[in-house]
Formats: sequence, C-alpha cells, structure tokens
Amino acid sequence: MKCPFCGCDETQVKDSRNIDDDTAVRRRRECPECGSRFTTFERVQLRELIVIKRNGEKTLFDRDKLAKSISLAVRKRPISAERVEKIVNSLQRRFESSGETEITTVQIGESVMDALSHLDNIA
Repeated sequence: MKCPFCGCDETQVKDSRNIDDDTAVRRRRECPECGSRFTTFERVQLRELIVIKRNGEKTLFDRDKLAKSISLAVRKRPISAERVEKIVNSLQRRFESSGETEITTVQIGESVMDALSHLDNIA
C-alpha cells in the first residue's frame, strides 16, 4: 500500500480488525519513511457492477454514493450511521449476488426505498 503522504511504496500494518459483521477489514498502517499513520478498508467484491442510468449512460457502481444518498434521506431521523452502513452492505451484497452485472437506477431506487421503509416509514 502506498503512503498517501509521502508516496513510499512500503507501509506496515500496525493493527487489523474485522468490521461490518466480518464483511470488511480495517487496517491501521504506518509509513516507515515519514512516520504518518492512516487507515485502509478491505471489502470483498464479488463482481463489477455497472449502473445503467435513465439516459442509457453506464457507470461503475459507487458504494459511497449510495451511502451518501441514504444518509441524506435519514439525516433528520434517529438512525445511526452503523444502521445506514448495514443497509448499504446488504444492498451491495444483494446486487452482487443477483447474477447480473448490470443494474438500472430504477432497481437501485426501489431497493433503497424498500430498505428504508423497513427501517423508518418517514425516511
């Protein structure tokens, strides 16, 4: 892993922990050159998902964009960031294990609305 501060190619892992119901690994790393510490996350990616937008444009699935959108929907509700992360994990696993490599924005939207309705009717 390359150091984001000085660009050194060799960094050392100082601590590793499983997170998100053992679906990801959080690693604390240290650069031997500049001494900076930073965190990386590793997740299993079953397949590359391609999102087909309404205008026909194709883009790669962006997990962070999905998380940001769900967080925006529940921002004034008493819902923790951990619960949002669990929803994102669940949706991503469902999309990846569906067997399809392409998914429409309508399918994503319906899945998000369904997950949110189980979580909170107002959101």
